[in-house]
Amino acid sequence: MAAPIRVPRFVTGGVAALALAAALHVGFRPVGSVPPLGQLLDPVHGAWSIARAAELPREEQVPLERLGAPVEVRYDDRGVPHIFAESDIDAFRALGWVHARDRLFQMELTQRSVAGTLAELVGARALPLDRAARARGLDAAAEARWAALPPGDTSRVIITAYMEGVNDFVRTLDDAHLPVEYRLLGKRPRVFQPQDTYYLLGAMALTLSSQDDELSRGAVEALVGVEATDALFPVDAPIQEPIEPVAGRTAPRFAAVRIPAPTVPGPREIAKARRFLEARDQLAASFPVASRADASLTRGDAVVGSNNWAVAPSRSANGRALLSGDPHLQLTLPSIWYEVHLVVAGGIDLYGVSLPLSPIVPIGFNRDVAWTATNTTADVMDFYRETVDDSLAPTRYLVDGAWRPVEVRTTEYRGSSGRVIATDTLRRTHRGPLRQSTLGWLSMRWTSLEASDEAGAFRRAIRATSAAEWYRAMETYRAPAQNFLVADRGGHIGIRSTGRYPVRPGDGLGNRIFDGASSASDWTGDWPLERYPQALDPAQGYLASANQQPLDPAVRPGYLGWDWPTPWRAIRINEILRADAGMTPEKMRLAQVDPRSALTEHVRGAVLAAATAWIVADTAAAGHADVSAATAFLEAWDGSFDPESRGAVLYDALLAELTRRTWDEFMVPEESRRVATPSGAMLVRLLADRTSAWWDDRSTADILEDRDAILVTSLREAWTTTRSRRGNDPQAWRWGNQRRANIQHLLQLPGFGRESITVQSGPGTLSPNDGRGTHGASWRFVVELGDAIQAWGTYPGGQSGNPVSSRYADRIVLWQKGELSPLRLPRTPAELSERALTSTLTFTPEP
Repeated sequence: MAAPIRVPRFVTGGVAALALAAALHVGFRPVGSVPPLGQLLDPVHGAWSIARAAELPREEQVPLERLGAPVEVRYDDRGVPHIFAESDIDAFRALGWVHARDRLFQMELTQRSVAGTLAELVGARALPLDRAARARGLDAAAEARWAALPPGDTSRVIITAYMEGVNDFVRTLDDAHLPVEYRLLGKRPRVFQPQDTYYLLGAMALTLSSQDDELSRGAVEALVGVEATDALFPVDAPIQEPIEPVAGRTAPRFAAVRIPAPTVPGPREIAKARRFLEARDQLAASFPVASRADASLTRGDAVVGSNNWAVAPSRSANGRALLSGDPHLQLTLPSIWYEVHLVVAGGIDLYGVSLPLSPIVPIGFNRDVAWTATNTTADVMDFYRETVDDSLAPTRYLVDGAWRPVEVRTTEYRGSSGRVIATDTLRRTHRGPLRQSTLGWLSMRWTSLEASDEAGAFRRAIRATSAAEWYRAMETYRAPAQNFLVADRGGHIGIRSTGRYPVRPGDGLGNRIFDGASSASDWTGDWPLERYPQALDPAQGYLASANQQPLDPAVRPGYLGWDWPTPWRAIRINEILRADAGMTPEKMRLAQVDPRSALTEHVRGAVLAAATAWIVADTAAAGHADVSAATAFLEAWDGSFDPESRGAVLYDALLAELTRRTWDEFMVPEESRRVATPSGAMLVRLLADRTSAWWDDRSTADILEDRDAILVTSLREAWTTTRSRRGNDPQAWRWGNQRRANIQHLLQLPGFGRESITVQSGPGTLSPNDGRGTHGASWRFVVELGDAIQAWGTYPGGQSGNPVSSRYADRIVLWQKGELSPLRLPRTPAELSERALTSTLTFTPEP
């Protein structure tokens, strides 16, 4: 559930090129804001001196200001710091220092990406990104949330102590220990502020709750009609395997679906579609709108898919509750996560993955309770078309016939030299940020820009001793909405989709742009806690979430969102758990990398039936040999997406070809871009209608294709295309050559990432991958909650942010194999054996 740092390639061009171009051509001359190469190559103070600071010293003692009592930090053989302190304040102060030593540049990049000050660090190329960041308003929201904490508030005290620990490290940082990124940029770290933690939470919100597809939807309606759009991008998923269990249900529910024929757009509709797309692209530079010329409308077949599930003692082999967490996010080096263990005498004993720049441990466990999360993908953002007094520089906007003042402020952007390089005028209505587009002036309301208490909620939850207590502690949590899964030593399991869910006026839907001239368009309230999707100790003995629609509308209606992610992962998890009443930690681990997809047989079965009938009906038809060979090859495939699979190569090409041919109506006429692609669930439902107008290929005006014609043509084209690209011998094809993970450095520096990593992944599996491999399982762990807690976990990277450290990428091989390491859980420093101990760091109160 953490947020990757969004740094576009144009920001990193000069930096990434430095490693090669500077070495070959620049010599000792300064280049813009980049320091002379001679300084970088200085063996004492230059970039290569990072090797001297790469490894942890065997023993180290550091004085810290304001420390109440000594703190001992013991690093185990996986690089995990076990922090032993006498008070919470001292523990989190030490965590700040520890985070800074391993992840300082990552922490600064996170803050600047939200604050809109990247240009001050990397130069004017980052100005577009800075402008977008400030237009979103997450920086102002972070400042407001921090200011709302009263003096003496426990969260305020802990965050302040944490950031003081960060700055204690920065204050004593010498050139020999300066992270390499700063050296390449010729910069020193900034002084961190307590409110920076809320900037990090803003980065999380940007990744996890910025659903904004009303603009794309407008273009879709123009091209295929309102009725078809409603059917293909529905409020309710056509296949239901909800997060909140339905009593007595033992299989997914397939809803009856009618998909109206598409309309044929004329010049007016095509022009309208282009206006919506242009507005979407314009707002992509400010509001959190992703410009997706070739992607699905929203999250339907998203490749970023988190999973979690828990098993009650009644369905585990040893009679203990089990929990599995598998959040999928952007893959980066250093990793999004930092593993940590904090032990306070007579207080917390907390293990989990933390977010550098924050004392929060959003996923983890204590001695009684374990918790994890997946994204709810709820609709928590709306757009309003405002009526303004001036189309170029509005100062007022109309609501219910009366003019209201637009909040206007000017903001300055500075470059790496410190001088002002640009200014912007930012505007807000009572709803939120206001921006101009081809659709007029649009304001945005977003729960992540409004009051919330994530830090306080997590601070209370880490002390819980039961699942019920954990959920009570999280009642003030608002954004981003998450499916929090919990298990405890008492054998209880629970799930609750926790967050703020706005109530809209009228029909209650949020899948359109609202009329800002009427206050009747505004939110009228929020869902009460008791209405949240939730379950505690269900009769079925297990719980699971995979970003699917949380509630089955046939059982519990209510608008939470639209165009939900496909249910294939949720269905597969439920299949595994329903079939096995003796789950073990090892089975939980294996499920995390399960190589099968619930989508596969729907598509393969339909294609094989159509192809077999075609082969028999017309033995002399063109392409008969190719279709026959492809049919036999596809039929022989066992449906597994393991790296050695050959059939998966053909199936993947078939699915892509079938998707392209089926949804050709979403191509903008005379352009090569696709406005939207309905989800795989809609494709499966369409397969039931052989003569639907959607099967007709508009490029063949003299032929009316039906379902079977498209299926056979797609199979033939997939076969010939794959042979052309992968070789004529299908026995030499290898799925692992197509689906690889690419873990890039935060600045995409050459040589600092780990790329082309073969992984077990496939469309609709629990570990999806679109081929680019830049997203995936960011942390996998399993917890067994018995008399003593046992846990296993790993993530794709390492604890250190130093590229030459042995702790930089040491976990990738284990992660690639789908294996997990036992997590060490000492209660005292002495319980961490000398064999497992790699470094001891002692903090002492500064005299």
